[in-house]
Amino acid sequence: MKYRYNFPAADKEEFKMYIVCLDLEGVLVPEIWIAFAQASGIPELKRTTRDEPDYDKLMKYRIDILKEHGLGLKEIGETIEKIDPLPGAKAFLDELRSITQVIIISDTFSQFAGPLMKKLGFPTIFCNSLEVAENGEITGFKMRVENSKLTTVKALQSIGYETIASGDSHNDLAMIKASKAGFLFKSTEQIKADHPELPAYETYEELMSAIKKAMETPI
Repeated sequence: MKYRYNFPAADKEEFKMYIVCLDLEGVLVPEIWIAFAQASGIPELKRTTRDEPDYDKLMKYRIDILKEHGLGLKEIGETIEKIDPLPGAKAFLDELRSITQVIIISDTFSQFAGPLMKKLGFPTIFCNSLEVAENGEITGFKMRVENSKLTTVKALQSIGYETIASGDSHNDLAMIKASKAGFLFKSTEQIKADHPELPAYETYEELMSAIKKAMETPI
């Protein structure tokens, strides 16, 4: 594989370093909670950020259901071990990482992410953390920072990076809109209808082409 990072050429007066910021679930891997809902037979757990924009409300809802059914980190972990990346995701990520820097910015948790990062070739991921009791019960969660996706994109921009972002859910919209270029990927018809100003793609080939075009477009 030929590696081509967008480092500055000597004859360019102005140069921008890019970081592509990607959501994880729904973009590179299946939705963890949907997989666990299917494995556990609890349909209420199929609700995701595609359905509920308020992440704090969504997680409290999930934790209450887990407690009601006596389920914890162990059971969810067993499901995650069986989850594979979406078809074509690793090849897409490998190619993208060969031409620019990539960070996965996810509202998932470090306790969930490990097995998935191994299958994706250990990309960089910024995520959150669960509060887990000794018996494995999930008692709470700690967000890395408020509005983590938007805050992270703004922080990267503040240190000289241009961001390009893509995601599928309500909680991705802020980082997509704040970036030089942003794209919906495998999103819902409702989200696409609500945000017709955002380009929406369904294949990795389309997304890769859009990212490359954005990197080649003058700032």
